[in-house]
Amino acid sequence: MEVVIVADAKAGGELVAEAMARLLRHKPDALLGVATGSTPLPVYEALAAQVRAGAVDTSRARVAQLDEYVGLPADHPESYRSVLRREVLEPLGIPMDAFLGPDGTAEDVQAACERYDRELAEAGGVDLQLLGIGTDGHIGFNEPCSSLASRTRIKTLTEQTRVDNARFFDGDIGQVPHHVITQGIGTILEARHLVLLATGEGKADAVAATVEGPVAAVCPASALQLHPHATVVVDEAAASKLKLADYFRHTYANKPEWQGL
Repeated sequence: MEVVIVADAKAGGELVAEAMARLLRHKPDALLGVATGSTPLPVYEALAAQVRAGAVDTSRARVAQLDEYVGLPADHPESYRSVLRREVLEPLGIPMDAFLGPDGTAEDVQAACERYDRELAEAGGVDLQLLGIGTDGHIGFNEPCSSLASRTRIKTLTEQTRVDNARFFDGDIGQVPHHVITQGIGTILEARHLVLLATGEGKADAVAATVEGPVAAVCPASALQLHPHATVVVDEAAASKLKLADYFRHTYANKPEWQGL
C-alpha cells in the first residue's frame, strides 16, 4: 500500500485527478469507479478543470457507482445517481448511457445486487476506484464487520453513518434511509487500482487503522492491504495518527516520476 501525504484537500484532489487523467490518456474508455460525499469533490473539480482546459478528453470515459440508497427514487436529489450526475457526469461531459449503477428501487434488491456485479464484470472491470472512508473505517457502505469477501449486497447503515449523512438531508436523520446497496469488499478489491482519499482530523484514527493496523473486518478499509495496487492519499490532518508518516513522506519524495500513482 502506498501512502501519499499532501498539504490539504485541494492538493489531494489535484493529485488524484491527475492520476485519473493519466489513465484516460492511456485508456480513453476507462471505467472510473466514483464515490460520493464531500471528500471526493476536489477530485471532480480538478478533473473538470482539466477537461475545460483541453488537457484530457473524457468523452469516451465510463463511470461506475460505488453504492446507492435503497428506496430513494432515482430522481431524488440525494440519490447517489442524482448526486453523481450533478457532480461528475455533467461537469465531465459524460452521458448517462456511459454510467453503471445499482437499482435502489428494484422490487428484488438481491437480484439487483447480483445483476450489478455481473454488469461490472461484463464492462471489463473497474480501472480505478476512488474511495472515501468513514470515521469507523467503512468503505463504500461496508460497515464494520462486513465480510472481506463480500459481493454487492444490501446493508443496514449504522446509526453513526446515518448521523454523518444527515447533513445531506437538511440535518434530519429521519430522512436518511436505513438501507443501501453497496459494492462488497470483494467486489471493490477487483478494481485494478484503488485510491482512497481522506482529509481532516476526524479521519485520522480510521486512516491509521487502515494503513498500520491488522487486516480485520472491524476496519473494512484495512482490506486495501490485500490489494496489489492500492494508494492512500491523505492530508496532514488525516495523517496525524500515522506512526510511519515520515517514512511515507520519504518514500513518495523519492519515487520515480514515471510511476505516477
